[in-house]
Amino acid sequence: MQVGLRTLFEDTPGPLWQAAFERLWPGYSAWFLRGGMVDRPSYLASRRALRNHMPELVPTWEKLVALAGGEDVRSRFLSLWCPPPYIAGCSQAVWVDPLGQEPPALLRNYDYAPALLEGEWMATRWVGQQVLAMSDCCWGVLDGLNESGLAATLAFGGRTVTGEGFGIPLVLRYVLEVARNTAEAVQQLRRLPVSMCYSVTLLDASGDWATVFVSPDRPTEVTRIGAVSNFQHRVEWPEHARATHALERQQHLQGLLDNGASLAHAQAALLHPPLYQTSWERGYGTLYSATYRPAMRQATLSWPGDSWVQSLDALATGTRELQYGAAPRA
Repeated sequence: MQVGLRTLFEDTPGPLWQAAFERLWPGYSAWFLRGGMVDRPSYLASRRALRNHMPELVPTWEKLVALAGGEDVRSRFLSLWCPPPYIAGCSQAVWVDPLGQEPPALLRNYDYAPALLEGEWMATRWVGQQVLAMSDCCWGVLDGLNESGLAATLAFGGRTVTGEGFGIPLVLRYVLEVARNTAEAVQQLRRLPVSMCYSVTLLDASGDWATVFVSPDRPTEVTRIGAVSNFQHRVEWPEHARATHALERQQHLQGLLDNGASLAHAQAALLHPPLYQTSWERGYGTLYSATYRPAMRQATLSWPGDSWVQSLDALATGTRELQYGAAPRA
């Protein structure tokens, strides 16, 4: 399995984004319409939700809709209001230097199906701040960093409950566009409705951090849990937890933090089992590891034998071709 990863640096929506959208739309169209149009909110409901909850994003949404052809289904998809459910894996943690010599870092593994990775590492200035992020749903965020020094990552929260709210990639996009630090990001997460259950970890340039549990049916919970995988406090979907080794991953990651692992040691551990998963054909293999260092305005993507560093102070265009092997037989 091979996936192309490329940079997309475009301050305002334009031809680069438009070309990426046209490439990705056939797959997203099938996903968005798999239950039929009757299951998707109307254009007016989608626009109203954005205006009520994310007004700062509305001008960008309108530009993207125009670039996408102005068609009804595409505009509704781009709103990410009550999208179809989808489930990934992921592990994430806040590393704090036990010696107090280095600023904290936000670490994560993104676990999903290779064919569903967009492969766009986007740098934009859509609302004012520069944002560097791994893209999902054409303008949402899997993980990223803004110029104020706020980094954010997400992980599936381990419950299949759905509700009226936004897809989490757009929630992360909004947070990185408007918030300047962890405290402001927490305020936004407390008020934004989400469609599914997720854990969002935040770290800012001052070293302030939090892990926030968001759900469509429970109050938002702000915690100081340093390492998370795919459950919140306790496993509530045992089959998923067993298949993705959720407990083992969380315990291993927390153990690294508790035992004072160096940043290099923690980064290396992300690329080895149990944190590194190889079940790509089943939809939860590790596609990349990421290290965010907000105090340095730096992001690093890593794979076994390779890494790619970007700084908001000196972005460099480029591409990578990623190879994933077959999952081991049960």
